Amino acid sequence: MIIKIVLVCLVIYMIANLFLAMRVMMKDDPDGEPMSKYIGRRVLTSVIIVTLILIALATGLISPNPAPY
Repeated sequence: MIIKIVLVCLVIYMIANLFLAMRVMMKDDPDGEPMSKYIGRRVLTSVIIVTLILIALATGLISPNPAPY
């Protein structure tokens, strides 16, 4: 159950970084924070999410849906 909570929190963090990048893009301030900072965080978070899912599947913490027959 804790792995699912962690994954949901990471997805929320990824979406928040997406909106922060959008805010920087809309502001268009050359002296402000670079948009690549937030996009990089989003990509790193995606890699962490995929890695956690694969580890959780391999260890049996979560189980995939059965194949429909």
